[in-house]
Amino acid sequence: MREPSSTSSNTKAARNPRQMNIVLRNSEANHTSYSTLRYGTDEAAALNESKSLNREPFAEIAKEFDSFIGMDHVKDIVYEIFALLQISQYRMDIGLNSPTQVYHMLFKGNPGTGKTTVARILAKLFLSMGVLSKGHLVEVERADLVGEYIGHTALKTRELVKKALGGILFIDEAYSLARGGEKDFGREAIDCLVKSMEDYRNQFILILAGYPEEMDDFLSMNPGLPSRFPLQIDFNDYTVQQLMQIADLMAKESQYVFAPQAEMKLRHHLAEEKLNCGYSFSNARYVRNLIEKAIRHQAVRLLQQYSTNPSRQELMLLKTEDLRWERKN
Repeated sequence: MREPSSTSSNTKAARNPRQMNIVLRNSEANHTSYSTLRYGTDEAAALNESKSLNREPFAEIAKEFDSFIGMDHVKDIVYEIFALLQISQYRMDIGLNSPTQVYHMLFKGNPGTGKTTVARILAKLFLSMGVLSKGHLVEVERADLVGEYIGHTALKTRELVKKALGGILFIDEAYSLARGGEKDFGREAIDCLVKSMEDYRNQFILILAGYPEEMDDFLSMNPGLPSRFPLQIDFNDYTVQQLMQIADLMAKESQYVFAPQAEMKLRHHLAEEKLNCGYSFSNARYVRNLIEKAIRHQAVRLLQQYSTNPSRQELMLLKTEDLRWERKN
């Protein structure tokens, strides 16, 4: 889910230079100093003379990432991936060896923390850097992989892997594949995925995603799996302040604003919800659902309140009575 960045101008000045907005400035700066820093003056001059360093594909991805609230740890890891790919290209350009990397990943996080959105962005990055030939994302879950009889699971899984070739196969709630006992066909799907990772080496990227604790249990029951996923990314829950920033920006994207009292009501509710729901709280997804309901409630209120067209201000304003949710016992 796209969320504009909450970082203030003072905070941005202190950000780690590996983060996304710094990359954008570097992409507009003198490229000779960038390459000289890594290669030395002579090699950099030769490289820059032979070819212009083009980071435009990543600049677009960086802009998209910079629009996200929070997720600094995720941004850092994505930048590391980009840096590795770019430096590997520079090494090959001057005849140095570039070791092959494995980019299969594990995403650990509660619902609504941006796992699927980041997977889509990574698909774009890997396409722009030449790692993937198509850069598409195939999203599946247990029901898409597990069959109803012996041999059916392997067939379904292989078909999905082939569909994902050139892109990313993203399996949400992957831990569910290991549930159901020894006779469950989920384990057959796991075995088929592991074999496909070998058979189609470097032809697709596999991302397994799910709740943090469940993913840890899943890995502990399959000791051969962790080493096959060198990149493990944690997606933290949003704070109440970050959720409020997300709500404000979601509303603004649709040209709505919260009345001050409505904002206070929403903040209080989000704090309670996070406390009561724990890991089942769906973060930004929950906020989006609340705002969509509020917009529907506002529409009904305005039709009942006005016999003529409401003012521009009234059409944009979300009030406390528009924010409604079910009471939980």
